[in-house]
Amino acid sequence: MAGLNLVVGFLVSVIGFSQLIRWIGKKFLPGRIYRCTVSEFASTLQLCATYMEIRMLVEIGMWGGGFGPDVVSTLLFLLFLAHGFTFNGASANPSVSLQEFLLNDSSFIDTGLKLVVQFGGIEAARLLTRQYWRLELTQFHTIQMMMLDDCSSSLQTTVAQGIFVEALSAFCYHIILLRFQKTRMIYRAPLLALTVTLLAYAGGPYTAGYFNPVLAYALTFSCPGKTWQEYSIVYIAGALIGMLLALFLYNGNIPRLFQKNFLYNQKSKFRTPKAKTSKKVQSPVSKKVQSAPKVAEKPAETKGKKAAKEKSS
Repeated sequence: MAGLNLVVGFLVSVIGFSQLIRWIGKKFLPGRIYRCTVSEFASTLQLCATYMEIRMLVEIGMWGGGFGPDVVSTLLFLLFLAHGFTFNGASANPSVSLQEFLLNDSSFIDTGLKLVVQFGGIEAARLLTRQYWRLELTQFHTIQMMMLDDCSSSLQTTVAQGIFVEALSAFCYHIILLRFQKTRMIYRAPLLALTVTLLAYAGGPYTAGYFNPVLAYALTFSCPGKTWQEYSIVYIAGALIGMLLALFLYNGNIPRLFQKNFLYNQKSKFRTPKAKTSKKVQSPVSKKVQSAPKVAEKPAETKGKKAAKEKSS
């Protein structure tokens, strides 16, 4: 139990350290530069460092401390719930950054800068986590340091099945992200955290269910068992395929590439004005006004008749 407490303490410390980086960057940098650099760097550092610790529990926790999938899934849900409330608009995911670019929500320069900064955050997370592991505060970390140079690959299936699992996971994640992108954070963050937890649990035996090239690059690209090209096809191409399918299915098009909607008919928001009729329709008020003088003429006619009778008499 003491080992698990130290793991949780490390997760909380990383989140707090990343928040400090965000606070400093937000205070001294313009908004656009902050969003493209410091925010993405801190979020990627937070995501990768904490996920490396969670992955260590997945590989060692069962036989090293008796922590099964229930403990790991609970920590994963709470971790991504914290990410949802602390990322401050950052994605720490190249697929999401490219999705924003294809939706015309981000420029080419901003997107390219985000991608570069994200991979810088990976290296910072690796350095931070490995320095923490070298302290060997728990038996988990001691075993992890012994296995560090001979890590096990997360890709436990064929390349074809792996790309299918990653593409399907990315599709599910991005379609939910698009559907609830304008929902309040208090509802969106738990929903996305639950989605990530379920997808990671379902894809764990095959590809570990990363559906994020940043996580895959940080955790498994350097492990033996598969080539770098195979990892790229599964974890990078698979995530991009899933993202493109979700974007096309949700919008019916890809706004950055073409405007025509291939799936949905967009009804016009403005009604066409009806043609004016040639006949003028008189209102009841005007009819009363026109009929009023006729009623007033009757007394005048009766007076004229009386005067004529008096003269004749």
